Amino acid sequence: MSDRKPGVGGSRFLYDPFDVANARIDANERVMEQRWEGLEFRLKGIEAAIERMEKRLWLAVFGVVSVILAKGISELIQIGV
Repeated sequence: MSDRKPGVGGSRFLYDPFDVANARIDANERVMEQRWEGLEFRLKGIEAAIERMEKRLWLAVFGVVSVILAKGISELIQIGV
């Protein structure tokens, strides 16, 4: 509770009222900060997964291209012989 008003007796009703609105705003801000941190953590995980998937995709593309080139070169060698 806040300080007493000057020159007032000991009744509990003579104290300043509790400011609920500010407490709710503060609590909501703390909750939103925690949610934002959780969201950032999950987004970092998703970004890492996307990077790994991109590397695998490029590896597959290069593998397919190398197989096609190898078949083409083997056909050229067979034609030349």
